[in-house]
Amino acid sequence: MKKITRLLFLAGAFMFTAFTMAQTTVTGTIMDAEMAAPLPGANIIEKGTTNGVSSDFNGYFTLITDSTEGEVEISYVGFGKVLVKFSGNTDLGNITLTSDNSLEEVVIIGSGIIDLAEDRKTPVAVSTITANQIREKAGSSDLPEVLKSTPSVQSVQAGAFGDGQMFLRGFDQTNTAFLLNGQPINGMEDGKMYWSNWAGVLDVANAVQVQRGLGASKLAISSVGGTVNIVTKTIDRKEGGFVQQMVGNDNYIKSTAYYSTGVNEKGWSLGVLFGHWQGDGYVDYTQGQGQTYYISVGYQPNDNHALNFMLTGAPQWHAVAGGNKISTYLDPEKNDGRGRRYNGWSFTGVESPNTLHGGVYPGGRNIYHKPVANLSWDWTINEKSELSTVLYGSMGRGSFAQSIGSVDYARGSNNNHDWYGLVTNYNNQLTENLNFNVGADVRLYHGFHFRDIREFITVDSVSASSGYSGGETYYLTEAGGINPWNVFFNPNTDHSQRFGYDYEEQINYAGIFTQLEYSKDQLSAFFQGALSNQSHVRTEFLNTSTPGQGEEGGKINNVGFNLKVGAAYEITDMHKVFVNAGYYSRQPFHDTMYKDDRGSNELLDPEVENEEITGFEAGYQFGGEKIQANLNLYHTTWGNRTLIGSNGEEGDDFLSYQTFGVKQVHMGVELEVFTQPLNNVRVNGFLSLGDWQFKDNATQRTFDNDGAEVGEGIEVEIDGFNVGGAAQVNAGINASWEFLPRVSVDGAWNWYNDMYSTGSLTQATIGLPSYDMVDAGFSYKMLVGKDDRNSLQFRVNVNNVFDEVYLESVNGNTAASSNPEENYKGVNTSNNGRFGYGRTWNTSIRFNF
Repeated sequence: MKKITRLLFLAGAFMFTAFTMAQTTVTGTIMDAEMAAPLPGANIIEKGTTNGVSSDFNGYFTLITDSTEGEVEISYVGFGKVLVKFSGNTDLGNITLTSDNSLEEVVIIGSGIIDLAEDRKTPVAVSTITANQIREKAGSSDLPEVLKSTPSVQSVQAGAFGDGQMFLRGFDQTNTAFLLNGQPINGMEDGKMYWSNWAGVLDVANAVQVQRGLGASKLAISSVGGTVNIVTKTIDRKEGGFVQQMVGNDNYIKSTAYYSTGVNEKGWSLGVLFGHWQGDGYVDYTQGQGQTYYISVGYQPNDNHALNFMLTGAPQWHAVAGGNKISTYLDPEKNDGRGRRYNGWSFTGVESPNTLHGGVYPGGRNIYHKPVANLSWDWTINEKSELSTVLYGSMGRGSFAQSIGSVDYARGSNNNHDWYGLVTNYNNQLTENLNFNVGADVRLYHGFHFRDIREFITVDSVSASSGYSGGETYYLTEAGGINPWNVFFNPNTDHSQRFGYDYEEQINYAGIFTQLEYSKDQLSAFFQGALSNQSHVRTEFLNTSTPGQGEEGGKINNVGFNLKVGAAYEITDMHKVFVNAGYYSRQPFHDTMYKDDRGSNELLDPEVENEEITGFEAGYQFGGEKIQANLNLYHTTWGNRTLIGSNGEEGDDFLSYQTFGVKQVHMGVELEVFTQPLNNVRVNGFLSLGDWQFKDNATQRTFDNDGAEVGEGIEVEIDGFNVGGAAQVNAGINASWEFLPRVSVDGAWNWYNDMYSTGSLTQATIGLPSYDMVDAGFSYKMLVGKDDRNSLQFRVNVNNVFDEVYLESVNGNTAASSNPEENYKGVNTSNNGRFGYGRTWNTSIRFNF
């Protein structure tokens, strides 16, 4: 027995010795190429395995492997991956990482919630804007301006700070899903996006990914044009920050400071950003100012759990630019010689304590403060499964303050809300070839809308009458002001100080989603499905049978779903093809469901039905060493739409319109090319060819100020009309050249063609003249401090270098006149329009530490 025990012990010792002798040790130090500094927390993984470690606070790592030779894959947040070979025990020395041009490894917290195209092997039509590109190109612009050099995207600046609009494949922002770290941020009531509410998002963005068409998102969001994923900072692995000062045209000033502690030895981290901006605006009397704040607290107790709390907001106010007839912009006598800078919505000769320009009170002013908070938790359950959850909330407070009468007072149209939600996703690698995930999306939304007084200008009170007083006259004597901080902390909660309209709505949403993805050898395929229920109820406070008490209106539940399938085949390492298809049954927006969205609790009869969206797309990807290209074809049918509108009048003259059964078909082809002919030269380009038209006819109904239908529904002949608002054909070329170390110039040319007006559906849209623009930039980075670990960055942007004069948008259907003097480049000047900005500029200096 002793001999057997001794033999077993010796055999075990021999096997253990052989095992340990077969192990290989790989060491090295990870460095930041630009900063010449170590990178703590970099990921080092043996290629083809799950064996990995992280670099320590000095960038050093030790990896133990059973293999005698192989490769290690090294990655870090915001840097490109590096593959390094090893053979036997190897010291790899210093391994430098440089800033990357992809989204790989950007997301640390909430990675299972944020649906990025890189996370799925079956491709979609996608473009990614990196942190470095955002930092250089954003300047004083909104996000749509940063995205305009991607296929099928057009930015419309709309005349004032934060009022920009983005079109994607011909669909406006209400039909493009915007996500912030996995959180839906389109308006729950109407799908709208107001960039003034998100003025600081580019200051904290790590990357922005535009997924055109069906996209990769698993959420039950049923986007039509596509999905825009905005990925912000969460946890920074290393300590550091920046201070930046920017100035620009028309007295624009922006100051920003950011600091991150990095992750300490106990797993805690803190990041804080604060900024302030102000300016006069390119268009006359569109001054504005605001702040940006961002706080992120992270905690990683161990390798299996990571938590992060984020709070961000952008309180601001800005005056707006009113549109006008094209003829007004062209006639110096009508526009005071201001041309395209003319603000058709301004009043003169009235003093106000809040007027920045003496003697001029703006016709309209936007005031808003919308803090957003979320708590993210990533849990790595085991090697094959993980759970990601984001709990979020936002509270929006603010209004549109419009000058009334002979500038007697500023009337506030308030759009406030409380919004809470939860997104969770469980992912499991079922087998080597099969991945499964399932999740839930819950949103609870309470909106409250009313009119009140923002400022008294030439009067001390305003009289009104409503159901509050049984129809008797009452007086409004309190003003809410235009300071967004004060508006948020001291909102108007007194119903007796409201007039015009006063109602609330509760919108609750619950959805589940799932995805199954198969991948083996050159073939990959996926299936996605989502099912959701959305409930609506509206409560009226103004026009009620019992003065001062709310009356709840009709309730409705709408069930929606979507299905997406796709497959891809990798012909070789350089060639890949894919096809995707999807069908959405999307719930109608809240604002389209009532006879009058401002004054009636009554649902339309018959009730508004779900919209029906069918999408098909196919693509080819080429990946060479010096050139990469993406070719995409798409066909989207968007049917059973309901559109709303009004005649813009007030009181008894007010009429609202609902147009039912509207159908659009958008089809096109997109080509995107990336080249690097030299190590220090990049040249990229794109071409989008679209054909977007209304199909079949629709039915229009008219309702008066009390929500009663006027007459009978009429057939609206829209078949064959072109869809307006954005260029159906656009192209662009952009290039950058680093002609000296850390010194570069860049430029971009964008061209827009086949543009059409927007306006009444009862008349055909009219064609608009094409236009093109050139933007340019210059960058210089100076390494400073001990061991060149810090840097100073200088940046200059000039937009519309050649001061191109162009019609950016037209709202009207009046055909060209037979008298050439009444036309502008073929467009009748009696139509309302807006000219785009002329030459603008900004310059900044940034200290990174």
